[in-house]
Amino acid sequence: MASIEDVVAKKVAPAPRPAAAEDPEKNFRFYDNRQKYLMFVNTCSEKWVVSERVTKEIQALTPQPPAVRCFDAGMGDGTVLARVLRSMHRQFARFPIFIAGKEISLEDVRLTLDKMPDRFLEHPELVFAFTNISYADAPWLQPSNPDAAKNMVWKEVALKGSTTAEFEQQILELQPFLAQNWKTKVSEKTGSMIPETPTTVILYREDCKFMLDRVIPRKDAPKADYDLVLASQPFRLRAPTKFKAGRVLAPLAKALGVGGRLLGIHSAGNDPGIEIVQKIWPGEDPFIVSRRELLDATKDAMGADASRFRFDPLANRDAIFRYEMHTLPDEIDSESASIGTSTLLAAWNAATYVAQIDDERLAEAMSNSNYLDATRNVLRKNGELWFNDESYIIERTR
Repeated sequence: MASIEDVVAKKVAPAPRPAAAEDPEKNFRFYDNRQKYLMFVNTCSEKWVVSERVTKEIQALTPQPPAVRCFDAGMGDGTVLARVLRSMHRQFARFPIFIAGKEISLEDVRLTLDKMPDRFLEHPELVFAFTNISYADAPWLQPSNPDAAKNMVWKEVALKGSTTAEFEQQILELQPFLAQNWKTKVSEKTGSMIPETPTTVILYREDCKFMLDRVIPRKDAPKADYDLVLASQPFRLRAPTKFKAGRVLAPLAKALGVGGRLLGIHSAGNDPGIEIVQKIWPGEDPFIVSRRELLDATKDAMGADASRFRFDPLANRDAIFRYEMHTLPDEIDSESASIGTSTLLAAWNAATYVAQIDDERLAEAMSNSNYLDATRNVLRKNGELWFNDESYIIERTR
C-alpha cells in the first residue's frame, strides 16, 4: 500500500458502472439508507475525529458582533454539530452563537433535535436554525427562486423555561410539524431527494430574545456572512467535479463573511477500507478527485469572485487524518483469533458505505461468502480497520 502522503497522488480509473445507475429512479442514494448509515456512524469514530478537526478551526476564528456565526452543510444525526457547539461554548463562553444547518432527512433532523436541549441550557445565548433547501440557498435559509420562496414555511420557536426537560418537551412538540413539512420526493433530473416544501425552523430561548434580537434571522432579510462553514462529506464521491464545485462548494464559500473559513472534508481512500472493496471489485476507486483538483474547480466556478478568497489545500500532514472502526481489544490482532460475524459485517458495511457502492452490486457480492473472506483477510493483515479523510480550507480574505 502507498504511503498516506501519496493518497491523492496516484489514482486508479474506477470500474465501469452498471447501466442501471444512469436511471434517476435507480440511482444509488447512499445517504438515504438508514441501516447502512446508522451502522456506520455507530461503529466508526469519524464523527468524533471530524469534530476534533473542526475544533482546530474554531480556535482560529475572529468573529465580529453581534454573534459567532456557523453553518453546517449537512447536519446528519447531529453528533458533529453537538460536539462543535460544546467546543464553541468553551471558546466563546458568553458570546451569542448563531448556528444554522441543512438537512433533508427527517430522521436525521429528529436525531439532531434530541441532542439540542442541553445545548440551550449550557449556552443560553444560542440561536439554532435548520432548513431543508438546496446548498445554493441553505446558508441564507430561504430559496432564491421566487416561486419556492412564496411557498416557504418559516417557523420560529421561542423555548420557554430554564431546564433541559422543558426545552426537550417543546422540541418534541415539533414532531407533527416536521412530519408534515419535511417530506421529500425524488428529483426527475438527478435522482436525489428534494424537499416537497421549503422549510426553515429557528429555535432560541425566550428569556434571551431581547439580547438576541440582532442574531435571530428574519425571513425578509436573508443573511449569511458566516465565520465558519463546515462541509463534511457534502456530496457523493462520484458526482461530477463541476457539480461539486459549482453547486455545492462555490455557494458555500460565497456565504462566508470577511475572514470566514470553509472547512471541507471528504473521503480520501488509500486505506484498508478500499482494500476490502478492491478484493471484490478489482480496480474500484471512487476517490478519483483530489482536494487540489476540487479547489481548482471551485476557483473556476467562482469566476471573478475567486479573487476575494484564499484556496488552501493544506500540506498532507495537516490535510489528511484517519478514523477507525471500533472493535473489542485484541479482537482482530491475532492470526489465529476468530473474528466475529458481527465485526465482519460492520467492517464490510463501513468499507462499502465509505466507497459508496450501490445496492445492486452489494446484493450480487453478498450472494456468496467471498465478501466475508475478503473482509476477514484485510482485517487480519492490518490488525484493525481505518479510513482516511482529507480536508482543505477556503477563506474569504480581509
